[in-house]
Amino acid sequence: MIYLKTEEEIELIRQAALLVSKTLGLLASEIKPGITPLYLDKLAEEFIRDNGGTPAFLGLYKFPNTLCISVNEVVVHGIPGKKPLQEGDIVSIDCGVNLNGYMGDHAYTFMVGEVREETKKLLRVTQECLYLGIEQCKAGNRIGDIGFAIQSHAEKHGYGVVRELVGHGLGKQLHEDPQVPNYGKRGKGKKIENGLVVAIEPMINLGTYRVLQLSDKWSIVTADGLPSAHFEHNVAVIDGKPEILSTFQYIYEALGMDPLK
Repeated sequence: MIYLKTEEEIELIRQAALLVSKTLGLLASEIKPGITPLYLDKLAEEFIRDNGGTPAFLGLYKFPNTLCISVNEVVVHGIPGKKPLQEGDIVSIDCGVNLNGYMGDHAYTFMVGEVREETKKLLRVTQECLYLGIEQCKAGNRIGDIGFAIQSHAEKHGYGVVRELVGHGLGKQLHEDPQVPNYGKRGKGKKIENGLVVAIEPMINLGTYRVLQLSDKWSIVTADGLPSAHFEHNVAVIDGKPEILSTFQYIYEALGMDPLK
């Protein structure tokens, strides 16, 4: 059942999302060769708690950490470990926060030092997919319109669109209805209405769309071992239009980057 949010609830979700945004911005300035994912995880947990929130992932479905940190061919749900990041890696960091009873949840894929040009392109196109999907999240459209926009752009570049993992509704719970696949057909799926809040999160692979689960029962990896990128925003439908509640601005400022959008 889809639970449409009031203006007040959307503002509370926005505050939770912004705490995630600030956490990712903090981490952006720390990511470099030699840093361990476990160090980033502990830094994030401390920052979230110091700012009045609690880590939404920690203990959820028995997940053992604050962050999902997924390196290179790991698509999502990577468990932070002690293996240092290396020059040329890409690392997707997915973070969730519970603040005042409402959830924020989004992700960004970072480059560690200099990475290959084909990998840079994957990150750029995946982020483009995110914003193309967001543009379709407007009243009167359907969930399939979001997935169609993402899938079309990714496949145009020859990339694989992960099927087994999807975006989702967001509110008092981290995962609410509706599911928001990154593939689909125009005009299909649940109708989008004012008050809908969703997490839109393209997971795009350099090669095959097929994925496997590792023996840790969490990490999802590409079946061909090629890199995967993951970008996620929280979006509310207000006055018929999509409004992004999260921001990558803190990341861009930490990295000295010009924003894509």
